[in-house]
Amino acid sequence: MQPTILAQPTRELAHRVSDGVEVTLLWSERDGRLAVTVFDGATGELFELEAPRERALDVFHHPFFYMAFTAPTSPRLKAPV
Repeated sequence: MQPTILAQPTRELAHRVSDGVEVTLLWSERDGRLAVTVFDGATGELFELEAPRERALDVFHHPFFYMAFTAPTSPRLKAPV
């Protein structure tokens, strides 16, 4: 498993918020990987999914669908209080 993209210098490519859930598409400047991070403000959970280049926007728009079929690259984390 590769280290989380959140630990690398990244550039935000897209961001959206819906019902307290923040979804962000990130690009790693170091290795060119794409990932989608999801933060649920109600539960404090944060997770990240690797996003293949050809499906990055699809993962961004439907992260919970992709999470059901792939393991997140980072465990579900509770945000610090």
